[in-house]
Amino acid sequence: MLGANTSPLRMAQNPLDTIAEENPARFTHPACAFLRDHWEGKRGGRAMPARRDISPAALKDHLGWVMILEVLPGARDFRYRLIGTLVTQYFSQDATGMTVMEAFAPNGEAVAKAVNSVFRKCARDGVVMRTTGNANWLSEGMEEFEAIYLPLSEDGKQVTHILHAFVCDREKMLLARQIAKVHGGKLMAPPPPKVA
Repeated sequence: MLGANTSPLRMAQNPLDTIAEENPARFTHPACAFLRDHWEGKRGGRAMPARRDISPAALKDHLGWVMILEVLPGARDFRYRLIGTLVTQYFSQDATGMTVMEAFAPNGEAVAKAVNSVFRKCARDGVVMRTTGNANWLSEGMEEFEAIYLPLSEDGKQVTHILHAFVCDREKMLLARQIAKVHGGKLMAPPPPKVA
């Protein structure tokens, strides 16, 4: 694979603390590193593995973070076919059956298009993608995350599915969602840092 190309995602006119990388050299979270290694092992000498090569049983230790998306015609949008339970807890919704544009529409068109653009890059170019950073552009109080996007193809050329994981600090996220339940579902923003 080629070296990583890094660029900030843009939502509306503001640069975010979210970075997108093409063919990243490494992943920080063990689930993302495992998926990259698993994908590499399954592809063998091919450009990418097929959807049938990916077994949820083989991913069981990380399945809560895993998603599989179907590439729709023209790679203009992507339909969630499988979403792990930890991902649904992070976003406080289950988007199974929805498209990326539908799932992120409540956050505004600019956000939906920016998220969709990473999936499009993965599908159109058949490249591994990584995003990482702060997700406060979704909602105040969202935890920092790391995500991996892995192309899958039946013929080794056209990407038909994307194996995707979206991960964060599990304990911190679950505690924040418990606190949010007490406050009517609203995540609480962390206190500002103290200035000495």
